[in-house]
Amino acid sequence: MWTADEIARLCYEHYGTRLPKKGKPEPNREWTLLAAVVKVQLVADRACGGSNRPTQVTKEVVSMGTGTKCIGQSKMRKSGDILNDSHAEVIARRSFQRYLHYQLHLAAALKEDSIFVPGTQRGLWKLRPDLLFVFFSSHTPCGDASIIPMLEFEDQPCCPVSRDWANNPSVEADGNLEAPENKKKCEDLGSPVTKKMRLEPGIPDGVGHHQSFGNQESGPIPPSISGSNLTTQELATVTGMAPSGAKVVDVYRTGAKCVPGEAGDSGKPGAAYHQVGLLRVKPGRGDRTCSMSCSDKLARWNVLGCQGALLMHLLEKPIYLSAVVIGRCPYSQEAMQRALTGRCQNVSALPKGFGVQEVKIQQSGLLFEHSRCAVQAKRADGPGRLVPCGAAISWSAVPEQPLDVTANGFPQGTTKKGIRCLQARSRISKVELFRSFQKLLSSISEDKWPDSLRSLVRKLSS
Repeated sequence: MWTADEIARLCYEHYGTRLPKKGKPEPNREWTLLAAVVKVQLVADRACGGSNRPTQVTKEVVSMGTGTKCIGQSKMRKSGDILNDSHAEVIARRSFQRYLHYQLHLAAALKEDSIFVPGTQRGLWKLRPDLLFVFFSSHTPCGDASIIPMLEFEDQPCCPVSRDWANNPSVEADGNLEAPENKKKCEDLGSPVTKKMRLEPGIPDGVGHHQSFGNQESGPIPPSISGSNLTTQELATVTGMAPSGAKVVDVYRTGAKCVPGEAGDSGKPGAAYHQVGLLRVKPGRGDRTCSMSCSDKLARWNVLGCQGALLMHLLEKPIYLSAVVIGRCPYSQEAMQRALTGRCQNVSALPKGFGVQEVKIQQSGLLFEHSRCAVQAKRADGPGRLVPCGAAISWSAVPEQPLDVTANGFPQGTTKKGIRCLQARSRISKVELFRSFQKLLSSISEDKWPDSLRSLVRKLSS
């Protein structure tokens, strides 16, 4: 029906043509990450007869997000008017929820162009059978999916591996913390280091995507290439993710920290540095965050859906992603499958309609123009440091104010004096999504509400 490159190309074109300059990285100085949700519709080709008629496929970006930042625990607010997590994947999903709210408005108004149709139960809606959604991210999600094997003689088109990472493993790539200039400086694509590190003969072509693109916030951090004394079990963990015949010398590091109560990382040198399969929180400078890693959040969406708890009161089934596509970056198919689905196989006692989905996972060979690697390659040895963009962009396929640009969790340009004004709320903040849900309920006659929603409203009113 579609290819990973087609999804990536569509998202990159949408980013370049539909998103304004506001909120995008400053040229040759900043970089960012991109994520999106693409609606794929199967259209029957009526020109052909028979029951097995071929189908045409239409693709449309319905939500998009950019960002690399995450606020610390001390900056969180109980009012829900601030974005705690502004990583691109989270922004894209919140923007997708705005789109779902709007589509349910259309359905309630009996509009034919809604993605929803009436369900079998009174007051509930379901997704049209000819639609599915594909999630795209320009980079491997932070957390468990980023713990991938580093291979001997691996192709390194951007950032050479630095031995200093082993001596200073606490250096992490969060929204505000950068490695020292001499440690994070990337080499030009034609440098001797790049030419020296090539794939071993006989390694499958797919390994060419296992590349180091720098210590991005939501992606792997290049560790040192160094030997380590691994146990048989530890060695099997990482070699199981490597192509047959390839020698694993290390693993990429993630800055995401294990949640309290987990066993924690061993911190051993080389490939045994990380434990895999653990829940992690995003890194923060000084002030620890409470935001789960994007790997963990994608895994949760793959079980509970992307619609959120509020909209589930109006839906017959959760809205699941059919596929996840990752752009050109450090990547491991096995690590992605482990992080998004493998860790959830033992989840049980779920409500009716919920379950672990066998989501399709693919990688594109197309590089995002504002990724760290792409920007570094263009600027070569330009002056100043390359830093992550401080803004996050939210875009939804809705008619009313589809664009939302934030910084530090609030709309860009918000002052301390006006921080409590209604205008100082992102349209994808929890409080604004709740207001959108209230507006949706007001458009539906109360006698058409499902029983579960009636019970919820009575409980909140008492």
